[in-house]
This record gives sequence, structure tokens and C-alpha cells, in this order.
Amino acid sequence: MDNIANNLLSRIICSALFVIITMAAHGGEIVEPNPEKWLVEAEAAYDRVESYTAIFHKQQRIAGELLDEENIFLKFRKKPYSLYMKWVTEPYKGSELLYVVGWNKGRIKAHKGGFFSFIVRNLAPNDPKLMENDLRPVTSTGVGFLLQTVAINMRKAIKAGVLTFNDRGKESVYGRSTQVMVIDILPHENAEDYDGAQFVINQDVESKILIRIRVYDRDGRLVENYGYENLNLDARLSDADFDPKNLEYDF
Repeated sequence: MDNIANNLLSRIICSALFVIITMAAHGGEIVEPNPEKWLVEAEAAYDRVESYTAIFHKQQRIAGELLDEENIFLKFRKKPYSLYMKWVTEPYKGSELLYVVGWNKGRIKAHKGGFFSFIVRNLAPNDPKLMENDLRPVTSTGVGFLLQTVAINMRKAIKAGVLTFNDRGKESVYGRSTQVMVIDILPHENAEDYDGAQFVINQDVESKILIRIRVYDRDGRLVENYGYENLNLDARLSDADFDPKNLEYDF
């Protein structure tokens, strides 16, 4: 019992010291993060992005079941919106997908990995074959989509007066130093009008780009989990990177 009491006392003292240090650093006042200011700065950082490559980590809860994480090599170009994806782990390893806005009659060109990789299909982004195990169409892929999702939900919650926005400090993610920002829609009964009740965001400290987001429902269950590892914002992508005739691809 003495050990438990001592541990509890130590935690209380550490928490108190953190508050005192924080107040001292800001003239005796605790400075709460400004959600709109933070959002504008994040949007400005993404505005500077033209193209990038990354390993895209994706996990979703479909019909109540949390699916296994998918790992996808991704090439993205903002203008024109261009997307190349190749799954690098099972069960979809070797599958490829290509989409460029205004090309291929607005359809996605895709094929599965493995034995049937020679069967290439042209499908609408919201085709049931593509949406069977997905909450969102593949055209909602990219770090810009993370930012857009956060922005829509934050501004709606700010207007409704139900937003709680907290800075949880630093965390290393994919070998990068990130700032952890947590958005809560309170009370959680209001979460039905949003994409989730809580959003946990990892923002790269250096680039200010959002590199991971986890969305939880009002019961605390993980619903969506997206991350971008080995994010290369200096990638110089050309039309050849989004051409099905590229010799590195299997279309």
C-alpha cells in the first residue's frame, strides 16, 4: 500500500510541476492551443506540397469489424490529381491501382495481385467491387484528405461549440518527431453528426504535415486509422509515374 501511495504522490507532484512550469513560461497563464490558428498553419503547410511518395498504412472498421492494416506504396501528385498505389503486403500484395483526374473516362485502372494479375479492370471510384471493404473511395486518399477530414470536422464542431482541442506533446511516429493533437466532440452524443467522437492527430514537427490520424467512435472503438510512412515531400513525379505503360508496373 505504501508503494501505491508513493507512486500516486509522485504522479501528483509531477503533474503539479508541469502546470507550474507551463504557467511560468507564459507569464503565469496556461496557454490553450488555438484550433483555428493551428488548422490554418497546417493548411498553409500542405499548400506548399506538389507531390510525394510514401508507404500508406490503412485500417478501417467495416460492419463492426476492425480489418487488418493494409500497407501500400503510394505516389501522389496534386495537379492534376494523380494516384498510383501498389499493395506491398498480403492479402492484396501485388495489386495495383492507377487514377488520374480527367483520364480513362474518370475510371480507375486496377488489377489484383497473384495469379489473376493479368486481369485489368476499369472501374468507377465508387464501384461496389472497390467499395466492398472500404469506407471511402480510393480518390479520398492522401495527406490532403487527412487534413480535409480534420478541417471539416473541426470547423463544424467549433461553430456548434462542441470542440475540445488538446496538445498532448511529442511522439515518435515512423521515425519522425510529431506533435500529438487530440480533438474531442463533447458530449459524445453529438458525434453522430461527425466522422467520429475523437480524432488523434500526429503532425510532423518539421514539415507541419499531418502524417497519421486515428478516428474513434463514441464508444472508444477505433474506426479509421491512416498513416504515411517514409513520406518524401521532395519527390519529383512526372506523367510517366501515372502511366499504365510504365515498365515498372504490371497493367
